[in-house]
Amino acid sequence: MNPEILASESFYKAILDAIPLPVFLVGDDWVIHDCNRATGKFLTTDGSLLLRRRGGEALQCLHARETPGGCGHSSSCPTCIIRNSIKEAIQGHEVVRRRAKLETVANGQVCPIFLLVTAAPFLHADRQLVLLILEDISELVELKRLLPICSYCKKIRTDQEFWLNVDRYFEAHMDVNFTHSICPECMTMHYPDAET
Repeated sequence: MNPEILASESFYKAILDAIPLPVFLVGDDWVIHDCNRATGKFLTTDGSLLLRRRGGEALQCLHARETPGGCGHSSSCPTCIIRNSIKEAIQGHEVVRRRAKLETVANGQVCPIFLLVTAAPFLHADRQLVLLILEDISELVELKRLLPICSYCKKIRTDQEFWLNVDRYFEAHMDVNFTHSICPECMTMHYPDAET
């Protein structure tokens, strides 16, 4: 391919905009230096308004609003998966992929978004940068929360295609123990002669 085309800014921008997921070009401080067209759809704002802002502020992160310093200064920021993925990618010089729950604020309401975070580091003009890709996986997370349960016997199907009684399933997956009793309706139906 023609080296002049590869070196042109319009070629770089066309490639970035061709990616259908939100992509941010960030430094280790999580300041946004550039982003693609998909970020505007993801954040319902013009991507140019995000430039030179910290990621948490651009994404409307709940925790970026907790302190006057904004993104990077709240007590929650040291455990931020997005921020830590960027740092780890730069320090280890390799791609980092993690799932994250981002709590955003929209119209005064806290809205959790589940993301697959990909941080890919690269060096440009002696500066360490990261391509940060945020994929919204909220629907997949919600589907995973659904438990297939038998309409008749009420056993639950596991990921390994085994059918477990409800009590056994909760013991295995949620560290919950059940005690057994009989509700008044079942007592009347199954033991009509018993005194209540």
